[in-house]
Amino acid sequence: MKYILMMHCPRTGYDSFGSWPKKDIQAHIGFMREINKALRAAGELVSAEGLASPHEAKVVRAGKDGAPVTDGVFPEAKEFLAGYWIVDVETPEQAYGIAARASAAPGPGGGSDEHAHRSAAGDERTARRLAVTAGSLRRASVARA
Repeated sequence: MKYILMMHCPRTGYDSFGSWPKKDIQAHIGFMREINKALRAAGELVSAEGLASPHEAKVVRAGKDGAPVTDGVFPEAKEFLAGYWIVDVETPEQAYGIAARASAAPGPGGGSDEHAHRSAAGDERTARRLAVTAGSLRRASVARA
């Protein structure tokens, strides 16, 4: 079954990440690349992407005439989607294990930066910087008129 693991960070996460020492940024990114490499070698990685800063995000909806209407990020948002993995594994526990590994990425100074893992059931622990949510993907069918 396929699962999406979504990496979230607080509103200040992108700005504070950019102020980390260069070696800490490289260690963090290297850690993520190693996870991707291991998942790919195991045949479990379907897709993975880090996303651009929320400052570049737009909320899009259809206007009355159906044309797209865009707006910037809403200031009340407390956290943003920073990236995701789509993995194909046999059990939810395997997906949770991958999410837990990803949530242990090193922070400033090389140590884990109070990461948390959130399961799809909503078990949540407070995190200052990064949380990973795991949820299953179901196939959707589209009926044609």
